[in-house]
Amino acid sequence: MDVATYAILLAGALAGGFVSGLAGFGTALMALGIWLYILPPAIAVPLVLICSVSSQISTLPSMWKLLDFKLALPFVAGGLLGMPIGALLVARADPQTFKLSVGVMLLVFPAALYFIRKPMAFRFGGRIADAGVGFAGGILGGLAGLSGPLPTLWASIRGWTKDQRRGVFQIFNGTILGAALILQAATGFVKLNVFWLALLAMPGTLIGARLGMRTYRALNDRNFYDVVLALLFLSGLGLVWSSIAPR
Repeated sequence: MDVATYAILLAGALAGGFVSGLAGFGTALMALGIWLYILPPAIAVPLVLICSVSSQISTLPSMWKLLDFKLALPFVAGGLLGMPIGALLVARADPQTFKLSVGVMLLVFPAALYFIRKPMAFRFGGRIADAGVGFAGGILGGLAGLSGPLPTLWASIRGWTKDQRRGVFQIFNGTILGAALILQAATGFVKLNVFWLALLAMPGTLIGARLGMRTYRALNDRNFYDVVLALLFLSGLGLVWSSIAPR
């Protein structure tokens, strides 16, 4: 690997780790856009999973006292049930239509929530609704690696504090992405060269996650809310572009 390629690998790891440390999700949003310049999707996708799980684990000690497992449990239970269904749908779903539909949703709803400056506390459905959103997020995760957007969007209108939201994001995404990584490794999708690249990228991932955590502590509830909506909007832009861009 030459110096320029390693610099791109490290830059993607640093960007992905920073966003994950800041928001509790979003490694793929930042890292894939950089890594796909030098890596094929078959290598970049499992590499994102490894680095995402690593960044989640590295920030766990800093977040441990703030994590509310009871709040996150319905999301996790639903997500674990939904992920295998999403994996089964991979062969049947049209990926371009799917990405365009989810991308448009991630453009419209975060933009609308941003301009509604009044704090929201949507109580509909309670823990059953939380589990349903987690289930849908699990399906999207198994289908296209998009486990985070729906639970993140849902948590943003629940009226929770930034620590509650950040804790839910971390527990849900860490669990679902960890399960996806185990599934891919068990089926032979994660090759040995991916683990070698993960070792090279790990310093950037861990440094980025640490910097992201420091930035997170400096944000108030409203700042964090806006950052999350911005990340969701950027994710929507990426999905829409990837579905309509000429090949």
